[in-house]
Amino acid sequence: MDFFSSMDISASALSAERTRINLISSNLANVNSTRTAEGGPYKRKDAVFSATAAQKGSFGAALNQASQARKVEVSQVREDQNPPRLQYEPSHPDADAAGYVAYPNINVVEEMTDMVSATRSYEANVTAAQAAKAMALKTLELGR
Repeated sequence: MDFFSSMDISASALSAERTRINLISSNLANVNSTRTAEGGPYKRKDAVFSATAAQKGSFGAALNQASQARKVEVSQVREDQNPPRLQYEPSHPDADAAGYVAYPNINVVEEMTDMVSATRSYEANVTAAQAAKAMALKTLELGR
């Protein structure tokens, strides 16, 4: 694996984790949103990661397949299919005939835990990119 491949892998992971953090932020911002353009309460969103296959036909792709190094990408943004959380608030404008309001089924503690995990993964990929850069610089120093 060359320098550029390791930087591409780290960059793809940084991009994927940034998307994950943005989705978590959106979930937290809409924890009390009872109306959306589609109707009903906001639905929690989650990123689905997948490893990308190397492009066929190039020598670099053959080397990547040999080393099993793969980039990561967000293959799908999935909406939570769990039913909304019902809370009795008869004076709320979005209350149904029985007085219940449908709120998003978002657990703030779970979202914050996911945010910490995504932040740690992002930091780990920054560290990996910095290590690859440091190794490349040391290699250049050897050539002097």
